[in-house]
Amino acid sequence: MQQEGHLIGGFILAIGIYAEVERQRFKTLDGVFLAPSIILILLGIIMFIVSLIGVLGSLRDNITLLKVTVGLLNKNIRKGIVNYYDDLDFKNIMDFVQKRFKCCGGQEYSDWSVNMYHNCTAPGPLACGVPYTCCITTKRLDLIDTIHIRGCTDAFFIWLMDNYKIMAGMLLGILLPQFFGVIISWLYMTRVEDSISEYSHYSDLLDSNTHQRAAKSQGHMAKWFMCMPVID
Repeated sequence: MQQEGHLIGGFILAIGIYAEVERQRFKTLDGVFLAPSIILILLGIIMFIVSLIGVLGSLRDNITLLKVTVGLLNKNIRKGIVNYYDDLDFKNIMDFVQKRFKCCGGQEYSDWSVNMYHNCTAPGPLACGVPYTCCITTKRLDLIDTIHIRGCTDAFFIWLMDNYKIMAGMLLGILLPQFFGVIISWLYMTRVEDSISEYSHYSDLLDSNTHQRAAKSQGHMAKWFMCMPVID
């Protein structure tokens, strides 16, 4: 483990030096201490030194030195865990390490209790939990007795297929009254239009008969006046 850390530290240090050399070509004074290359160099130096101490301690069977090295690593990891969700760089590194080495926390999984979201006193859903990168990837069939693995879309259509008779009855119960209501309304409107047409026809006939009778009456009166003697 110390040898791997030694190599990783040297690799990160080399990347940091290369990035800093490239940055010098476009050097700016603003944010020089926050430049990613500087951070990589510092991180590489720290990992290289810590790993070197661990290697020396393991070679000389110096248990005390190994304990100090491991203690420093765990202490720094716990400090990073406190701000896990606020420090994106540490979050990405920690997630990668936990997935790659199938581990959780610094010393153990309980290290995540120092995070305000994963502490058991937290009110949110993450309380007493760990990040997803700590979880063991379980095969789909092994989850059948633990969680519902079927998607909601498939489940809904399967339910419709299993209960199509009930759904058909419900649709008929809803649509048939509306269908009959539309037919009855159409018949009623047709009957009203026919009644209006008949009334208009009879009204026209009555008006024409009235005019004819009036004309005849005026003709009789004119003839009557014509037959009366002329008085001097």
